[in-house]
Amino acid sequence: MEQTTETPAPKTEAGQISIEARVSDLVRLGIIGLFAYWTMVLIAPFALIVIWSAILTVALFPMFEALSRLIGNRPVIAAVIVVVGCLILIIAPLALVAVNFADAAQALVEKLMTENIALPAAPAAVKEWPVIGERIDDAWNKIAGDLASTIIKFQAPIREVTGVVVTKLASIGGGVLSFVVSTILSGLFLTRATHLAAAIQVLASRIAGEKGVGFARLAGATVRNVSRGVIGVAFLQTLLCGLCFAFFDIPARGALSFAVFMLCVMQLGPALVLLPMIIWAWFSWPSATALLFTCLAIPITVVDNVLKPVLMARGLSTPMPVILIGVIGGTLSHGLLGLFLGPVVLSVFYELLRAWAWPGTTASGNDHPAAGFDGQVQRSLQ
Repeated sequence: MEQTTETPAPKTEAGQISIEARVSDLVRLGIIGLFAYWTMVLIAPFALIVIWSAILTVALFPMFEALSRLIGNRPVIAAVIVVVGCLILIIAPLALVAVNFADAAQALVEKLMTENIALPAAPAAVKEWPVIGERIDDAWNKIAGDLASTIIKFQAPIREVTGVVVTKLASIGGGVLSFVVSTILSGLFLTRATHLAAAIQVLASRIAGEKGVGFARLAGATVRNVSRGVIGVAFLQTLLCGLCFAFFDIPARGALSFAVFMLCVMQLGPALVLLPMIIWAWFSWPSATALLFTCLAIPITVVDNVLKPVLMARGLSTPMPVILIGVIGGTLSHGLLGLFLGPVVLSVFYELLRAWAWPGTTASGNDHPAAGFDGQVQRSLQ
């Protein structure tokens, strides 16, 4: 019997079909990747504005929902009221502080460039301080006398630095404009918040199932808590400090208010600005005025200790180094908008990373006998 070995035709056809299918898949992936790249290039200039608008939408949604119910389920009117309120209560003071800060810095730069700046002599009261008064008075007066020659000596580096400062100050106006656009865009998002939330949950479910939905909820809870407990409290303290500075007609109050806001967002508090000003007030103002300023400044310094436990959820406690890195990195990378965007984005990433890596721990980092990812999400939403 003769045996003939023949290769079955179906295998050849199957192999050819498999190769064609793979080539087709690669072509589809290439086309999708190309369109994704083009899309990213097109939206890149607006990415920060859109991200900050989404953060504002998440943070303002509880207020928007309550207001919409109050006026008879009219979401468009409620969104308009929320946007106008934000523009009046947040953007306007921020713009005034930024402009005042820019004017003060511009004046300082002009004095440095024209070599007309001079450090005033030490107050007479400084010399009367016990133990160190005479030494401080002598050192102060020596520096004041040699300041002009020091500036002339380092004139070239100072001009280079002032040029960089002027460029940074010019970007403040762009940052304020970005805030305005983001706030208006967040109003549009609020009117479609229900549909957007459903779409995000569907997308998260398609990517990671139930855990994806849990991650989305945890991210929303983190955004709300950081926005209210960090940025909201920082804005309130800055507003109170700005009103106090304006009432007492303190010079360079715009720059001081901006410094207070930076310190409050960094979780360092306004004490680093207010305490030296209290000391300065007692040596420069009448006792009654200095006492009134002290009585107003001290409560402003500690008000965050009362508000943060109320505004922030019990289950979320983002460490201060995370907030600090977010503030510094966001400001250096994206200017004024990054000052707000950095701590929120980094806090969300930190909470999601912790929930993914240590699902059996609470947000405070302590083990819980019945703690799991779902339990952590539920506690974060409380």
